[in-house]
Amino acid sequence: MAGLFSGSPKHEAPEPLEGPVVATIVGGTIVWFVLFLVQLPFYGWFDDHGHTWWLWTCLAGGGLGFIGIWYVRKRDAAIKRAQAERDGRPADHAPAPTAD
Repeated sequence: MAGLFSGSPKHEAPEPLEGPVVATIVGGTIVWFVLFLVQLPFYGWFDDHGHTWWLWTCLAGGGLGFIGIWYVRKRDAAIKRAQAERDGRPADHAPAPTAD
């Protein structure tokens, strides 16, 4: 197994993928809360069978999703600020309106 990780990599690592991160986290958070709400009417069944952790897992996923939304929004704003500074314009610069 040691031979598997020895030596230098044969190629460069690919660039990280960037996509609609905020939308993805918001969507995932909504899914967790919907799963919690769908299972809530069946709390008695879950309790009888020792599966109440399913509900609490969904609630925890939704709660952690709120933290994730806050985090990725701050990250997205910081990336845009850094890009604006690299381009030599103020971060809150809006394009001038054009008269048509």
